[in-house]
Amino acid sequence: MHAFDVLGDPVRRRILELLADGEQPSGVVSSVIQAEFGISQPAVSQHLRVLREAGFASVRAEGTRRLYAVDAGPLREVDQWLERFRGFWEQRLDALGTELARGKRERRRRDEQANHTNSATNSATSSAADGASDSATDKEQ
Repeated sequence: MHAFDVLGDPVRRRILELLADGEQPSGVVSSVIQAEFGISQPAVSQHLRVLREAGFASVRAEGTRRLYAVDAGPLREVDQWLERFRGFWEQRLDALGTELARGKRERRRRDEQANHTNSATNSATSSAADGASDSATDKEQ
């Protein structure tokens, strides 16, 4: 079975996501998948078998439990195949990063200008208030 045939199934992708968090007992995987996809335990076991036979997952026995883990080998092969296509989205992501940085700079510049304007206004208001209190003191004397 080709790697993309294996990964094309949403149940198997979800199982790999669960296993990416670390080794998981088959019972935990089954419970999550049954709850999320509404499939039976034997169906989950079948998906685990496909992942194991395709090399995407490994299993080891610990007493009566079966612990599943991701096997990265086939994922590296998928990554290598995708390498030739990365330029299509990396350029766009780089452009997005540039635009986000430009927006941050503009917001920072506007905020600095607003703070400077507020400081000048507050200073002028404070000076006017000080002047008013000085004249009130002069009148009392």
